[in-house]
Amino acid sequence: MRTNTKLRVRSVFISDIHLGFKGCQADALLHFLHSVETEYLFLVGDIVDFWSLHKSPNWPQKHTNVIRSILGKAKHHTKVVYIPGNHDDAMRDYVGHKFGNVEIHRDYIHTTADDKKLLVMHGDEFDMIVKHSKLLAKLGSYAYEKLLNLNHLVNNIRKMFNRSYWSLAAYLKHKVKNAVEYVGSFEDALTHFAREREVDGVVCGHIHHAEMREIDGILYCNDGDWVESCTSLIEYDDGRLEIIYWQNDFEQSTISELEELLGNQRAA
Repeated sequence: MRTNTKLRVRSVFISDIHLGFKGCQADALLHFLHSVETEYLFLVGDIVDFWSLHKSPNWPQKHTNVIRSILGKAKHHTKVVYIPGNHDDAMRDYVGHKFGNVEIHRDYIHTTADDKKLLVMHGDEFDMIVKHSKLLAKLGSYAYEKLLNLNHLVNNIRKMFNRSYWSLAAYLKHKVKNAVEYVGSFEDALTHFAREREVDGVVCGHIHHAEMREIDGILYCNDGDWVESCTSLIEYDDGRLEIIYWQNDFEQSTISELEELLGNQRAA
């Protein structure tokens, strides 16, 4: 049962929503957006999936509701920063502009409450496939869509046996050697670039793999996605950062239970 209590944080970082793609978990995202109050909301790329819309248009009402929810936050005391990715790269033509109180940036340096500087960027600039072969990138996107269809079937079967959500795509990323090496190279490239920009850390998306760890003195944060894992990076009022998972337990909980769960996670 929902309560009127909000989860209040200083900053929220979300990416890879892929509105317009049938695999977008818009219901879970709407639940999250309605459940959290934040001073800063960073949209870290691939918010709208223009690649998918061009191939097979799909835009249900709940995708419009996500846009309305974000614009509503921008109208009421939340600073919203939109950093386009490769699936919504057409929006990069509008860098430096503001639409409906939403600022569009190529990248952005955010200062946390404890005075750490974080470089916020999508990260596709460091994906060699995307950078050098858009055709291969689109073929990869097609294969990923088929894998998600299989993932949906697997989870429908799991629901019949009261089993929790499980991501086949994420499992394969962790098991396939080339995928593991790719993720590692991506993380190394991002942290190297962050060091060149003389910041304390980097926040990115793109590879649909939520992670937060220190790499050679640089804090690497990937906020994940809203297709497979429904994850977000949040900053508390004291500057602490945490990845939260809004799937299974979180999606079904009341806000008071969520706050208790988050408190237990921080204490663990």
